[in-house]
Amino acid sequence: MRIDIISAVPELLRSPLEHSIMKRARDRGLLEVHIHDLRDFGFGKHRQIDDYQYGGGAGMVMMIEPILTCIEKLTADRTYDEIVYMAPDGRLLDQQTANQYSLKENIILLCGHYKGIDERLREHTITDEISIGSYVLSGGELPALVMVDAIGRIIPGVLNDETSALFDSFQDGVIAPPVYTRPSEFRGWKVPDVLLSGHDAKIQAWREEQSRLRTKQYLEKGKSIPLDLDLD
Repeated sequence: MRIDIISAVPELLRSPLEHSIMKRARDRGLLEVHIHDLRDFGFGKHRQIDDYQYGGGAGMVMMIEPILTCIEKLTADRTYDEIVYMAPDGRLLDQQTANQYSLKENIILLCGHYKGIDERLREHTITDEISIGSYVLSGGELPALVMVDAIGRIIPGVLNDETSALFDSFQDGVIAPPVYTRPSEFRGWKVPDVLLSGHDAKIQAWREEQSRLRTKQYLEKGKSIPLDLDLD
């Protein structure tokens, strides 16, 4: 899979992609992530990529030309499944969306800045808009990294234990059960006896029940999971 990220501040993106699971995915040739500095396509000696709003108002707007020039350079070399704008008013990134995107071959992620991008790009070029929450950040780089991580870790072969991602929270519409490790007792705090029993069927039943309880509590807090569940 190949992901191209277009950013006005590419330095924000590099370090997280050079460590841990994302580094492993890239080293194994399972995920390519290419970062493109939008200012390479800017105007003049200051490599301008933004301008004042038509109609007045506070804040600058990212210009059409530098963004479209970069996108057209990329699309001239390969076909992209999606051109995604990381927007605070986009559809919310969830596990099902990450799963769907992990099956794609090539995608572009565009990181916004200032007051956002010229609306004509959203109307004529962008194919999807993704948000990581109902709040505004300084730019789209952190959301882009979140999306890359959410997608990359579920590509087959990335995790050492490929079944691990299948049991993450939200994969099957429920919250993952609590987990424990050694020691079995610490300061009087004990691991549930069933997990020490060695009885696989009982352990599985306990985990399923704990997942249902945690999911019910999660929903009672006013949060949502994009699947219809029967938790009774």
